[in-house]
Amino acid sequence: MGTSSDIDVTFAGDDLVLRLASAVYLARFTGSSRIHCGSDLRLYFCWCTEHNLLPLLVVRAEIERYVRWMQEIRRFKPSTVARRTAVVTGFYRTCVIDGVIEHSPAEYVRRPRVPNESPTLGLSHLQFEALLTAGRDSANLFDFALVAMLGLLGLRIFEACKSDVEDIGEERGHRVLRVIGKGSKLALIPLPPAVGRAIDRAVGDRDRGPILLNTRGRRMDRHCATIRLRRLAQDSATRLPRMHPHMLRHSFVTTMRYDRARTNIDRHPNYILAANMASGT
Repeated sequence: MGTSSDIDVTFAGDDLVLRLASAVYLARFTGSSRIHCGSDLRLYFCWCTEHNLLPLLVVRAEIERYVRWMQEIRRFKPSTVARRTAVVTGFYRTCVIDGVIEHSPAEYVRRPRVPNESPTLGLSHLQFEALLTAGRDSANLFDFALVAMLGLLGLRIFEACKSDVEDIGEERGHRVLRVIGKGSKLALIPLPPAVGRAIDRAVGDRDRGPILLNTRGRRMDRHCATIRLRRLAQDSATRLPRMHPHMLRHSFVTTMRYDRARTNIDRHPNYILAANMASGT
């Protein structure tokens, strides 16, 4: 369980019960999810302090005021308001489960509607092939692996950066990459030959350590990956938008959204996508 010192949440006064309740709620999350939820909860507690409210004694109308404040004063996007409201709702739900409060004041608070379609724009087929080609031709051996892992495997950037050589293995005759995703869930991602070649090229003769390295020979992070992708976009023969890692995952997810075989390793859509992109690999 986390402690109040490592979640860094601002409280109204020095309420020990509130501190413990917050620690218990945030302990359900790990990694970046915990950081983001802690930030959202901190914003709410700060708002309560500014309005002389005790978070464990508020009523529904006060939380409705908080939602309107995010919408009308801070002018957050609907998706941001919905996410931060969901964190507050989750916190109070946990407080009810743990017997801290009897009823959740956020139970009937309405969240703004968020469109189903992601506002993030992916790359077209030709744009992605151009980026793959730029990665393959790059003098930096990790560029090709980065593009392939994000765009052909659909990994999140933190998943790609955290992947180690030791995570590569075999499962039922398939070469796979073991990935720890959101919620600490283990996934076995099949490696199509084209992606396997890109990773092998990056790994070389190393038998351990990160698959993706920065120019200093250390583990690549999100910031470095973004810089690498933007440089590849500049070097591409096709004009590409200003790149960031999620654009590649978005392209992958858009392609695979309706493929119900993605959980079957023998018929995994990674093979189909990599085959369709073979001209760039």
